[in-house]
Amino acid sequence: MTSPVLKIKNLSISFKMGKQITPVVHKVNLELIKGETLALVGESGSGKTITAMSILRLLPDSAVYPCGTIEFEGKDTLTVSQKDLRQIRGNNIGVIFQQPMTSLNPLHRIGKQLKESIFLHQPETTSQKADETALFWLKKVGLKNPEKRVNAFPHELSGGERQRVMIAMALINKPDILIADEPTTALDVTVQAQILELIKDLQNEMGMAILFITHDLGIVKKIADQVAVMKDGHIVETDRPHKIFTSPSHAYTRHLINSEPKGQPDPVDAGNEILIRIEHLKVWFPIQKGILRRTVDHVKAVNDISLSIKKGHTLGIVGESGSGKSTAGFALLQLNKSQGTILFGENSLNDLDSSRIRPLRKRMQIIFQDPFGSLNPRMSVAQIIGEGLDIHTPGLTLKEKQARIISVMEKVGLDPASRSRYPNEFSGGQHQRIAIARALILKPEFIVLDEPTSSLDRSVQFQVLELLKALQKEFGLTYIFISHDLKVVRSICHDIVVMKDGIIVEAGNSDRIFSHPEHEYTRKLMNTAFN
Repeated sequence: MTSPVLKIKNLSISFKMGKQITPVVHKVNLELIKGETLALVGESGSGKTITAMSILRLLPDSAVYPCGTIEFEGKDTLTVSQKDLRQIRGNNIGVIFQQPMTSLNPLHRIGKQLKESIFLHQPETTSQKADETALFWLKKVGLKNPEKRVNAFPHELSGGERQRVMIAMALINKPDILIADEPTTALDVTVQAQILELIKDLQNEMGMAILFITHDLGIVKKIADQVAVMKDGHIVETDRPHKIFTSPSHAYTRHLINSEPKGQPDPVDAGNEILIRIEHLKVWFPIQKGILRRTVDHVKAVNDISLSIKKGHTLGIVGESGSGKSTAGFALLQLNKSQGTILFGENSLNDLDSSRIRPLRKRMQIIFQDPFGSLNPRMSVAQIIGEGLDIHTPGLTLKEKQARIISVMEKVGLDPASRSRYPNEFSGGQHQRIAIARALILKPEFIVLDEPTSSLDRSVQFQVLELLKALQKEFGLTYIFISHDLKVVRSICHDIVVMKDGIIVEAGNSDRIFSHPEHEYTRKLMNTAFN
């Protein structure tokens, strides 16, 4: 048997706050084999990411290691010097992080950030060669129009496009080990398949060992050579994928395997009045060049689309990354500059300045695709969730405000006792629940849900979808549900719009779209998602 390139032995991790020490990972043992993929699976909060990030000591200073070692090339990464650790990071061991927006510098173009990684570990490289290498890797991970995108800032890319940049950055120095923390979470199903194939091809080419962290067991089937199942900081089962899926020994593993989005959207009245109408909406981003920054072209993110949404309905907007789904949702809420007509009830949002649109913000909320990036790291969870109350309901007493915060945290499955903690102390799935609670606390009429369940494990996805359905039924909420996960879309959306390259290629009732898709692109999405 091939010897391991990395060994985690008897590793325990705790977090220290003052005199209080909270154990989170308990005596974990894992081995990474050269050329193989170890999938670490489990629900949000199980300790997957904490275990993986400890390999390169990327946890906050409050993390302590009561026992255990992490051996790489004869050294314990928990005790090596900072100089040695900097050499290992990005060069010997690459990382694809779960939150691409917070991992990319918002002030620098993506090409510059890729080149920085090259120069750090390959200082002899010329600037021209670094440019060529950066462009090569952007093409390799499937970024559209890489010649244009290489000069884009992170905020100008979709969530899926940012994730692809992160994959390029992690692989650009051809590491011995790749830690992939939910690397395809933000990607649509077709690109997800391409990225998984790419990672596998690169692994075969370079003999790279991969620690693949995911909550999606469908991915595990496609990519893993070995599977470790984690629950509450413990490894409860480790085996080959075939054995895990055909005869799992632990009840928790069986629970994960049986978790899939289920059900249909609750029936709604087709005669409900229209709450939102969009006509000939355009969102074009200028491409500027030269010293004078002249506009030489445009990225046509959304190009002349029209749609309407009835009260109490859920409209799903689906399509591949970069198709314009999120951009259209942001424009609807006046978070992007746009052309066209946007009507919210009797209000023409295009005609309102910032002071006049502010009172409507309470009625319109958004849940962002990258929850951690939308949470202020200096604010406690209670402050984050209750911030909207301070702005829109300033007359509440402290006791009334706390009662509302506790109530909404319970509804989204968060422990109210954790409300004094900060975002960095929560898992990716818990970040999404905090973001959902923040949107729900104002009891809005309309919510744009931008990939609201993409970072959640399947069992929690089901709980959140049921919660959203219950809230919609109770308060008559109207949703736009933006997603690349068609299984989730089918379970909650009454109507669907399919977008490609900034335009709508097909729209209609959910049942009709899923049973009889008319456009070739829609059929392609369906085949990839359900086969």
